[in-house]
Amino acid sequence: MKVQRLMSRDDQERWDRQYAVAQAPGGPSHFLAEILSAEAWSIPPGRALDIACGMGRNALFLAARGFEVTALDISAVALAEARRRSLARSLAVSWQQADLEQIHLPRARYDLIVNCNYLQRSLIPQIHGALTIGGHVIFETYLIDQKEIGHPKNPEYLLAHNELLDLFRACRVLYYREGKFADDGESSFRAGILAQKVV
Repeated sequence: MKVQRLMSRDDQERWDRQYAVAQAPGGPSHFLAEILSAEAWSIPPGRALDIACGMGRNALFLAARGFEVTALDISAVALAEARRRSLARSLAVSWQQADLEQIHLPRARYDLIVNCNYLQRSLIPQIHGALTIGGHVIFETYLIDQKEIGHPKNPEYLLAHNELLDLFRACRVLYYREGKFADDGESSFRAGILAQKVV
């Protein structure tokens, strides 16, 4: 994978500070677990990419289900904890430090791409390009309504209503939801999509 080494020092330091005081997360994203547990879609194990993986809760979940996982994050602190957790569970994951604003994803490499709680609109075309034909993307993050009740508040990191459908219009949408959900404990406004690359 071609990764530019010059990362945004401010972003990396900010996320390192945040993860240094954060507790390691428990299970995977509820949205991810719900989709992979549903018989309706039966997504088989293959090569998976976890974008902005943090401390690795989703990557570890995928690895435990038989996926060959590459997990990306800018924070060295988060990745160190993710590595520790993967070793403790004897799960093999390729943890890679990367500035997602500078990355070039390989084309047609992944059967599944997961993106949770991270919004970088400029990365969407690369996500589509990095999927194999027939590959799936599971993408969930915050809606614009979230700024009224909590973090994040910056509209740059919040989806407009139905925006996720538009961002993945080149794919076949298999499942979509948006609204206020309490899936991971605290209620938040979110949108989530399961889509498949068909061309």
